Amino acid sequence: MRLTVSRKAHFNAAHRLYRKEWSMEKNNQVFGKCNNPNFHGHNYELIVSITGQVDPETGYVIDMKILADLIKVHIEDAFDHKNLNLDVPEFKDLIPTAEHIAVVIYEKLRTHLPEAMALQITLYETPKNFVTYAGDKY
Repeated sequence: MRLTVSRKAHFNAAHRLYRKEWSMEKNNQVFGKCNNPNFHGHNYELIVSITGQVDPETGYVIDMKILADLIKVHIEDAFDHKNLNLDVPEFKDLIPTAEHIAVVIYEKLRTHLPEAMALQITLYETPKNFVTYAGDKY
């Protein structure tokens, strides 16, 4: 039997959306207020979902304590109260859009899960704006 279990987490982070090689005018045209040179912040809500077989001995897809610890160590500790552009190495040359943040989170967690488990990341940048990523399936 395959089921999906999910764990919510939160982190607060600042970022700026811009391309170094573009003019300020073009950055403003494309990214608007998100191009603020002094950065801006979000209270991100993260939902990490794992799909897999239910272990007949434990009744778990994954022990939620293990999942909570993975999220804490690899995501919350790395992103919370950070400037994503300046403090998080993965965004040195990557614009920290919600889309890119979700992919980075996926990649950071994927390596710590058994291959047989499917991983899906849902990241809310605002209560109305969110992205979902489950790996490239093209």
